[in-house]
Amino acid sequence: MKLNHFEKGGVVVIEPKGKIMGGPESTALHDLLHDLIEQKKTNVIINLGKVDWMNSTGLGLLISGLTTLRKSDGELRLANVTEKIQSLLTITKLVTVFKSFDSVDEAIDSF
Repeated sequence: MKLNHFEKGGVVVIEPKGKIMGGPESTALHDLLHDLIEQKKTNVIINLGKVDWMNSTGLGLLISGLTTLRKSDGELRLANVTEKIQSLLTITKLVTVFKSFDSVDEAIDSF
């Protein structure tokens, strides 16, 4: 998994690419979220448009990120959720936990 991020409109957009399957690369996502919290940047969007697949570890990372940001008075939102990942969120009923948007701009406007 490759991981890029940028800030737009006071919101940090994280763009993982590839598969979110756990391991050291996924730890980078966890570490990035904690770095952002330390910098008081707690409104975060994860753009899933370039994520091919995610397993239970990846879902756990999203849940952990959401929980961690909310404890810091922030929020985690999802954008460009692919059909495969949307199916995964629906099966696990996490679709009711995360706010998802069709585009990054829509997600930014929701804050």
